[in-house]
Amino acid sequence: MTLLDRYINFILRYQWLVVLLATLSMLAAAVGMPGITVSSSYRVLFGEDNPHLLVFDKLQDTYSASRSALIAISAREGTVFTREALAAIEELTEAAWQTPHSIRVNSLTNYFHSEAIEDYLTIAPLVEDAASFSDAELDRIRTIALNQPELVGQLIAEDGRTVGVVISFALSEPEEPAWAEISNYLEDLLNEARAAHPDLAYFLTGNVIMNQAFTDAVQDDGEKLVPIVFLVILVIAALLMRSIYTTLSIAVILLFIVLSTMGVAGWLGIMLTPVSASVPIIIMTVGVAQAIHIVTLALSGMRRGVEKNAALADSLRDNLYPVFLTSATTSVGFLSLNTSSSPPFHVLGNLVALGVLFTFIYSVTFLPAMFSILPIRVKPLQEGEISFFDCLGARVVAHHKLLLWSSILVVVVLATGVLRNELSDNWLHHFDDRYTFRTDTDFIIENLTGLDRLEYSLSSGREGGITNPEYLHTVDSFAEWYRAQPEVHHVQAFPDIMKRLNENMHGDDPAFYRIPDDPELAAQFLLLYEFSLPFGTDLNDRMDVAKSATRMTVVLKNTSTRDHLDIDARARNWLQANASKIAGPASGFTMISAHLSNQNVNSMLVGTILATGLISLILILVFRNVYIGLICLVPNFVPAILAFGLWGHIVGHVGLGASVVTAIAIGIIVDDTIHFLSKYLKARRQRLSSSDAVRATFRVVGPALWATTAILTAGFLVFASSGYEPNWVLGLLVAITIFSAFVADLVLLPTLLMAIDRKSP
Repeated sequence: MTLLDRYINFILRYQWLVVLLATLSMLAAAVGMPGITVSSSYRVLFGEDNPHLLVFDKLQDTYSASRSALIAISAREGTVFTREALAAIEELTEAAWQTPHSIRVNSLTNYFHSEAIEDYLTIAPLVEDAASFSDAELDRIRTIALNQPELVGQLIAEDGRTVGVVISFALSEPEEPAWAEISNYLEDLLNEARAAHPDLAYFLTGNVIMNQAFTDAVQDDGEKLVPIVFLVILVIAALLMRSIYTTLSIAVILLFIVLSTMGVAGWLGIMLTPVSASVPIIIMTVGVAQAIHIVTLALSGMRRGVEKNAALADSLRDNLYPVFLTSATTSVGFLSLNTSSSPPFHVLGNLVALGVLFTFIYSVTFLPAMFSILPIRVKPLQEGEISFFDCLGARVVAHHKLLLWSSILVVVVLATGVLRNELSDNWLHHFDDRYTFRTDTDFIIENLTGLDRLEYSLSSGREGGITNPEYLHTVDSFAEWYRAQPEVHHVQAFPDIMKRLNENMHGDDPAFYRIPDDPELAAQFLLLYEFSLPFGTDLNDRMDVAKSATRMTVVLKNTSTRDHLDIDARARNWLQANASKIAGPASGFTMISAHLSNQNVNSMLVGTILATGLISLILILVFRNVYIGLICLVPNFVPAILAFGLWGHIVGHVGLGASVVTAIAIGIIVDDTIHFLSKYLKARRQRLSSSDAVRATFRVVGPALWATTAILTAGFLVFASSGYEPNWVLGLLVAITIFSAFVADLVLLPTLLMAIDRKSP
């Protein structure tokens, strides 16, 4: 008796002991689940030594941190320059100061307008007690507001219909509780404002609100999609297996796999993010495939009249090695995510690989033991009954040449769409219209200002140098260059303040709206202005403490990460040619995100190549046949080509979520290829011709391939109902890839084998 036979006999003889030990192991692991932490902070997307993140941190240390919320108030009719509308903005601005963690509030009404009255510089809020304004005062406010470069495109729209209230925050780690607190307060505040002023519309956005939207997306998908995936798997399994007890055994093993994996994650103190929060869904979907192969072959034997334990033993003998091999190759595919430049993808890959390990362990221990215990009954096969896969195998063999060339033609046609995919991302589009954040932000981008911002720290090279006319002219030229770019909505630059002060100090003469010629006079203007500003409205967010550098903010229209990298490259070229000493590349969340998306696509390309190479080597060594090993690569490469080719023709862009699809998919789709080839080679060793071996393989492995494909495809298609783009794109692309792999395994692979493997049995 072989070692494998002894192992199988032990599992089936001491099934209750095996079930007990597996249950205790699962419970010991599951106890660690409370140790899992969750974060939606943008920082978790970057490694601590990420150079772009370090530059962004330095920018925030020099100036104020970029944590903010933006409320837009829009007049349903006319403009906001009415007593009622301005009074409502005043009221909201005052209430915004009560927002938890707020340190600054900027709006049209509390904008400190400077002007000359006789020989004095007067600085006062633009709007005070709007309800008492005369028509002439309203006209004056409108004229000032719509002619201030600092306001138009930032705090007020060019048409005067929409204004903004920007609230800045000081947050300590962890930030997540503060996001919820701020979001809830502002939602309540805006609901009160909507009730009090129905003639105005209110919208809310900002990076704090976006972070909370990410958190909500994670929670929504976790609460809704996990149960749906579990239910879909069980329903399909029940329909295909036609056995309640078999479906029950699959349900229990899935629970064991998920609880064990997430429990170990908790013991290790792993943090889940929006990227890795889908781990339970992927584990369930991937994990069910191994169980299906074992129970399907056992049920097939029972239908032929074999006793249950004997059929189960035969299934384990046939499947133990392929299941081990597919577990190894699937793990390699997911572990390749460690090449990603974003740590959450490492967590995703490592946890799913851990789940695959638990899948293998439970599939060859707990599952057969429980299957043996349960009173499973099947309907016996009728004499002479021919299955669907018998017929399909016969047709594939009969028309193998036509099918081979037709498959090649389809692959070539769809492959033309691969190059149509644009590598870009848009963080706003990560949310669909079911999220208020998305609809509010769309309105604000269209009617007021953009959410994407490029930040520059422009150094003068010495302390107090920001009032030097040469420096101011250089910065002003850079700002004007940016204002001429088609992607730019607004530019906030320090020279605009100095121009306004120079005009004020010369009796508000428009001819003096220019940079002062005298550096000492400019320094005096700035000092006088700073002393005149009340608490909370200083210029610390625009210049550093030593007055050696200023901050320039470029607000972009609704653009993609590819656009961000493109405009930054053009800006660096301008700086290199005109002002190489004052600045480096752009920073800010927009830019570090653009670099992350670009780097992740490139790093995942490397990871996919490494995974493919390693899987290829494993298959060649395992099958001990270079030709067979190389042949099995074809149905593993082709599905990804078909999926991305179809995606290129229909959608045309690949973002952060889609960048990992190939690495994930290749680890999954290779499973069916291994099972098909292992059964095919077994038939060849039994001295069957290649065509007879294909027919025999269809009969044995066809039902399991169909069952796993149906479950995997349906499971990943559940992702398509997510409101979070990276999840639904991932689910849809993987589902397309898996179904394409099923077709390739049943059409392209057998026809290739028959064309190449022609040697005698």
